[in-house]
Amino acid sequence: MLDIKVIREQTELVKNGIKAKNADDNIDAILALDNQRRTLIGEGETLKAKRNEVSAKVGQMKKSGEDASSVIEEMNSVKTRIQLIDEGLKSVEEKLEELLLTVPNIPHPSVPIGRTPDDNQTIFEWGEKSKNDFELKPHWDITNKLGIIDFDRGSKVAGAGFPFYVGKAAILQRALINFFLDQAGEHGYTELQAPIVVNKDSARGTGQIPDKEDMMYVATKDELYMIPTAEVPVTNFHRKETFEEKELPIKYAGYTPCFRREAGSYGKDVRGLNRLHQFDKVELVKFVHPSTSYDELESLRGDAERLLQLLGLPYRVLLMCTGDMGFTQTKKYDLEVWAAGQQKWLEVSSCSNFETFQARRMNIKFKSRETGKQEFIHTLNGSGLALPRIVAAIIENNQTPEGKVIVPKVLQQYTKFSVIE
Repeated sequence: MLDIKVIREQTELVKNGIKAKNADDNIDAILALDNQRRTLIGEGETLKAKRNEVSAKVGQMKKSGEDASSVIEEMNSVKTRIQLIDEGLKSVEEKLEELLLTVPNIPHPSVPIGRTPDDNQTIFEWGEKSKNDFELKPHWDITNKLGIIDFDRGSKVAGAGFPFYVGKAAILQRALINFFLDQAGEHGYTELQAPIVVNKDSARGTGQIPDKEDMMYVATKDELYMIPTAEVPVTNFHRKETFEEKELPIKYAGYTPCFRREAGSYGKDVRGLNRLHQFDKVELVKFVHPSTSYDELESLRGDAERLLQLLGLPYRVLLMCTGDMGFTQTKKYDLEVWAAGQQKWLEVSSCSNFETFQARRMNIKFKSRETGKQEFIHTLNGSGLALPRIVAAIIENNQTPEGKVIVPKVLQQYTKFSVIE
């Protein structure tokens, strides 16, 4: 959520940011409600001061034996008006809050202006794409032949997008999760095991509501949401809390299954492991001082990139343009891994800075050593990493002419095998 003061004082900046994100502009309606709110507050404060003055006058008149009936009648009239103002103010503030929740975060000046994925900027590439003298196959052909991922039985049991991992594929999944968590722990992240369902306040806190309701599965009877990412419960871990400045930065790593409806997704881009309704992911979350948040974003991106390098997977880094960035972020990098069998790039991580956008919704602050005042922290998160496309890339990039898959060396201590065959 944006600060109403920023909207009021930097209206054109906010409007331009909304336009850059191709979002709906409700700023004029918000400013009208804000003016109405401030008018009601001013009138209410004036009347409350008058009520106190009249109340004191009544006391004095009664003490001296004077007839105070006319003054009491005036005081009752003031009380009635105050009650109406308070009721009106509550209604206006509710409408204002509702509209403020629909305003997207404003892009950082370093973010390229653009409307589509074609406007994203490739800023870094690492690794060499596979050069083989045999025909490379997509992962679904390889896993089907090896019998290690069962899409058909998953569809029978739950529906499309809910595969079974069988035997060595299941072990590979577990190995990746442990590898990612161990790496995060070695680089200062505290591990959290988080709930995989959240309430509405939590979904609102990180910006899933209102924006991504159609993307989430909902347990309607209990009004709980299946999490689309560990970002939601882990960031809400400190909702309504205040840190001492010396405690920052605070870093967490959490593994969870993730659930996404992916409404409207279809075609070749969703085949196999490319886009699932249930998948595993390790998420990295940071709570940081505002003055260091963009340095922390680069560090976060580095933490995610290191995993890809250790796995030996070619990848590229995209700086996302304003129109392809999302509702909540001020700046976002996507990491895409090369899938040799499909001859395409697959996104495996997004590393984002939200500045105070989420913290304001969740009321997460720190106490400044310099001023002694409480200020909103900055929140960041990034995938470290999402598993399905990592598994797809490992299988496709490490396939052999015989249809086997070589397990990356860093995982072999976890899997206890070096080849899937």
